Amino acid sequence: MATITATPRAMHTADPAGAAQQPRSAAGLLQILWLASPALPVGGFSYSEGLEAAVDAGQVIDEASAAQWLQDQLHLGLARADLAVVAQAIPAWRQGDMERIHALNAWVLQTRETSEFRLQTEQMGRSLLEWARNLGELGAGVFQHLQSAQLNPASYPVAMACAAASTDAAVRDSLIGFAFGWAENLVQAAIKSVPLGQSAGQRMLARLALEVPAAVDHAMTLTDDTRQAFTPLLAIHSARHETQYSRLFRS
Repeated sequence: MATITATPRAMHTADPAGAAQQPRSAAGLLQILWLASPALPVGGFSYSEGLEAAVDAGQVIDEASAAQWLQDQLHLGLARADLAVVAQAIPAWRQGDMERIHALNAWVLQTRETSEFRLQTEQMGRSLLEWARNLGELGAGVFQHLQSAQLNPASYPVAMACAAASTDAAVRDSLIGFAFGWAENLVQAAIKSVPLGQSAGQRMLARLALEVPAAVDHAMTLTDDTRQAFTPLLAIHSARHETQYSRLFRS
């Protein structure tokens, strides 16, 4: 597979070694905002990632406990695993390093701690591939590279890294977009499952937004030896959620 190349009007290649020095284009910024949007049809809104089970167990009961739960999940879960994978996968996609891409994808699939977490990353990765296919010419580069990679299945972080790699956005900006998109989906899950009002949700999102840059910076320092997926309480809640009697979310 060749290095990702541009398609008309949409996708651009960035040099990973010089990405931090390149000026950020309006097109690149808009593409990252697009990828981060909860409106992206990948199904992120249908998952609570264990939060609903924490509500059922009485560990998340109000705005303060929900905000703390998501803040901990951002730093202890997302930053140390998925964000770190995206940070490493973007340059790998840009360089056409398929061995690296396959290794990162396998790590994501193998370290999902419950079956519903594994199904989530597979479904969202598959939906991102379909999103790119349905864009036609505008998504042709992403679709072709994901399809030719034959990841079978593509995990969501690695698939999203492919889409981000096709823009001229810096890796850090791409990670900030990924993390903020995650935060928006999880805050909406908290609003529905606790439940909370919209104003509480906005306050929670504001708190998470303040934490995202530090989480991203931490993720970018991690290597294969320091990247990890280890959130025991979250895994317990996810496992319980799989058989929870009444629920709104798929995880």
